[in-house]
Amino acid sequence: MRIGMVMNLPYPHPILSPVVAVDGGGTTCRIACVSAQGRCVVEVGPANVSSDYEGALGRLRDGIAELASHVTGGAEALYGAPAYLGLAGVASPRIAARVAADLPFQVVRVEDDRHPALAGAHGDADGAIAHCGTGSFLALQAGEARRFAGGWGPVLGDEASAQWIGRRALAVALNAHDGLAEQSDLTRRLLADYDGTGGIVAFAAEAPPHELGQIARRVTAAAQAGDVAGQGLMREGAAYLWQALGAMGWTPQMALCLTGGIGPLYAPYLPPEAQAAIVAPKGAPIEGAIALAYALQKEQTQ
Repeated sequence: MRIGMVMNLPYPHPILSPVVAVDGGGTTCRIACVSAQGRCVVEVGPANVSSDYEGALGRLRDGIAELASHVTGGAEALYGAPAYLGLAGVASPRIAARVAADLPFQVVRVEDDRHPALAGAHGDADGAIAHCGTGSFLALQAGEARRFAGGWGPVLGDEASAQWIGRRALAVALNAHDGLAEQSDLTRRLLADYDGTGGIVAFAAEAPPHELGQIARRVTAAAQAGDVAGQGLMREGAAYLWQALGAMGWTPQMALCLTGGIGPLYAPYLPPEAQAAIVAPKGAPIEGAIALAYALQKEQTQ
């Protein structure tokens, strides 16, 4: 568990009382308390409430308990503050309601983690994000309208994510073994490292998303070195992002952020008009979660 404390940090929002903000991803969860005295952030493990509900809630409770030991008023102050939680795996209002009921916040809003990512990346400006970490999703805002796509998990979606790249790399290695795809240094190394086709099948049957995602590092390195299989996988992921952005209404006049561990690595595989629109995010998802917590606080005072 990591703890970061920043005191006397200026914020562009009127601080009427402390707020709690959570950015819970499939790999890392950050929990922040912001008050007039500053900000304290605790970092814990994954918080995907679809794939591991009890584990995610346990990590949230542990993180909040640790945070409480570093802020004025302790746990009572935290649970009494307006709280915004953006969590991976909140795929329905039912899951959001369950999370809200299982944590003793007096005022809480629970949404999926795409919302704080979009708010952090673009603030109030128009733009889109293509997030490719362990999982993936796309988000777009234009004026007051927001649109989201993807984020449906490793079984039904998460195209272009790190775990998707890892799973596809193993599949391509099997196809190369069968003579259905071109062999390359990457496919030969994967077959050797997993002790052949049987080892690949056995590993893929049991591997959690983050372990499949670790293979993506090998794929991106191979692609940068000119490996035909690695480059083919990166082109495949980029093609999905490009098609999805168009379907969502993105235009080259809108800013585009590529986020997550693998997202920025798709840039050279996107069309020139997309490359020209790429900008750095204005802020991290936890900053978006804090802004949404302030919005919740404002609603409660009106």
